[in-house]
Amino acid sequence: MTDTKKPGTPPGTPKDSHYAKLRRAHRDEKAGGPPAFRPRDKVPPGEHAEGGLVRLYGLHTVRAAIDNPRRKIHGMLVTRNAAERLGIGNLDALPFKAELAEPRDIDKITGSDAVHQGALIEAEPLKPKRLDALGDTKLVLVLDQITDPHNVGAILRSAVAFGCGALITTARHSPTESGVLAKSASGALELIDQIEVRNLADALGQLHDAGFETIGLDSEGPAELEKTFSGDKIALVLGAEGKGLRQKTRETVHSLARLDMPGVIRSLNVSNAAAISLYAATKFLQK
Repeated sequence: MTDTKKPGTPPGTPKDSHYAKLRRAHRDEKAGGPPAFRPRDKVPPGEHAEGGLVRLYGLHTVRAAIDNPRRKIHGMLVTRNAAERLGIGNLDALPFKAELAEPRDIDKITGSDAVHQGALIEAEPLKPKRLDALGDTKLVLVLDQITDPHNVGAILRSAVAFGCGALITTARHSPTESGVLAKSASGALELIDQIEVRNLADALGQLHDAGFETIGLDSEGPAELEKTFSGDKIALVLGAEGKGLRQKTRETVHSLARLDMPGVIRSLNVSNAAAISLYAATKFLQK
């Protein structure tokens, strides 16, 4: 059998692999041929939306926003392919202005680093609720000054996945609604009550009065998380990466608990810790 590979190709590399094509492209460029493969030029984000609107992008994010009766959308840019994937047959039938666009048109607004998937909307931010509007949920998450929108978005996604009834954040030192946060949440931003409080210690006191057991997550907590669960209402409290829970928060929660991990690394990204804690709390409440 004749070997069809060119000299110098690493063993096991197919004839027309990306590696081989890249080598040929560089040889052609040196010989005066077409340029070698290069990443496309990055496009910086455009101006922020006017009038206090937020720009949300991504298929799951946009679909969830369109389906949310609380979301007031002012306009939309969408590629033909994305419109089909969103199940939108007629843009004129939407209750807001929508236009077909090319991916590069959306790049100019979001920047080329944003994974917009061909769909972008401008909308009014959702209004956070007050703590006294908390429904009859048995599980809530409380964030103590977690500011990274990627982390908060991922936490929102896990919260919805595990049936958490509300996400409680502080008015200060929390990320505002944005395309980055919404994309990380993958639609969950529209599917959970978000409650904003001014004083977290006071809010924890109100949760105590409402029958919630408040548990602060701490990598050095004295008890295993699963052994702290009791009652039929749980509020999990998470602090920012690095500094963790503030001292006042630590003093106010009913208990401090850790996630026991057998490996060398003893701490997790806060969004991962939230997902594991939610899973454990959900299993306890379902008993």
